[in-house]
Amino acid sequence: MSSALPLPDTAVPGFTSDRFAAHLAHRSDQPAWWLEAKKAAWNQYNALPLPARTDERWRYSSLKDIVLDGFELPSEPASAIPHLPDFPHAAELTFSNRQIVDREKITLPAELAAKGVIFVPLDEAVRDHGELVRKHFQQYPVALGSEKFVALNHAFSSTGALLFVPRGVEIALPFVVQHTLSGPGKATFPHTLVILEDQAKATLVEFFVSAEPGSAHFASGVNDLHAGDGAHLTYVGVQNWSNATQAFQSNSIAVGRDAQVLSLNLHLGGRQARHESHSRLLASGAHSEMLALTVAHGTQEFDQRTLQSHQAPHTSSNLLYKNVLLDQARTIFSGLIVVDPDAQQTDAYQSNRNLMLSAAAEANSLPGLEIQANDVRCTHGATTARIDPEQQFYLEARGIKPAQAHELLVFGFFERVLSKLADDNLHDALRSFIQAKFKNL
Repeated sequence: MSSALPLPDTAVPGFTSDRFAAHLAHRSDQPAWWLEAKKAAWNQYNALPLPARTDERWRYSSLKDIVLDGFELPSEPASAIPHLPDFPHAAELTFSNRQIVDREKITLPAELAAKGVIFVPLDEAVRDHGELVRKHFQQYPVALGSEKFVALNHAFSSTGALLFVPRGVEIALPFVVQHTLSGPGKATFPHTLVILEDQAKATLVEFFVSAEPGSAHFASGVNDLHAGDGAHLTYVGVQNWSNATQAFQSNSIAVGRDAQVLSLNLHLGGRQARHESHSRLLASGAHSEMLALTVAHGTQEFDQRTLQSHQAPHTSSNLLYKNVLLDQARTIFSGLIVVDPDAQQTDAYQSNRNLMLSAAAEANSLPGLEIQANDVRCTHGATTARIDPEQQFYLEARGIKPAQAHELLVFGFFERVLSKLADDNLHDALRSFIQAKFKNL
């Protein structure tokens, strides 16, 4: 497999005070509270140090490869947008180089608009639904090590979406958000806010993709996912940045009484990609399903940090992260289940499973528990294994080529996660997306 792609030209300034001032100047029409919050975030970004090897939250990470210079904010949308797998959906937001395109796809079905559903770009949400954004934006910070990059996201955020579903409204078709970067040295800071009121139901699928496989990009994204009492939220994040991209993503999940949130993240691209996910079970009956699939090849590094916080009795969570590693790729998984003293009758599960397709690949797993209650059921574990030679022989003996046999066995490994999706069309679309990735390896 090919080696790492070149880093951006560091002679190009990175995220400077002049560029932040220019960013603010372009948004002078936005509310004062939003601009002040951006200034505070910029100050926080400058005050926080870069990750250090002494920080346990960055254990095993390749800190020397983190580069902040050489990137700039794109000013024009790309001429071409990558084709993504299609599936039935309610509405779509497409961002190209931080600019909204194809506005006609945003239009909500009339019946959803009549019920009070909101699905708009972040800039419009801040302007037209300010109180809603102000109440929920970063209400529950992730705080798993990437605070500096989250602050940078807030300082420069403009790309992103607000999905608001009022009480009792159930929507069968998913909403789609696509972020595309094109051109060398471009950066983006998407921030998506999903708010489901009590008894609401919705799905949001978010794609992060590069238009060219060789361009070096920088991406720092944040999601705030809120499920009110009795709500059902499904979030799917699909990351396929270029193999020269440095990416950080922080997902905050807040689950109310008797609510359910399923979060599935698919990791395919990036030179160095770190993903943090913090799920908070806030009230009795809350359930969180945290899922991830990773295909790591070449010299890619995928760094996954998770926290399952049980803050009330009778809550449950299930985490299943599966990684497939080829070539000289590296993965890091560090997960923690925390059970508060009052969170009796907690039921929590955490599993990281790694399938090694190369002797040179490296998988690091650090599952953990912190239990402060005495009536709980919590389990955690990690496994690392290679493809069963007998399974490989069985397929090849029937005329299947080795590469195809690998692919079939990998999808068997992934299917337990993909089968968690209730939407068959979305399931098939993600499967096709992964298959397309394998064909390019």
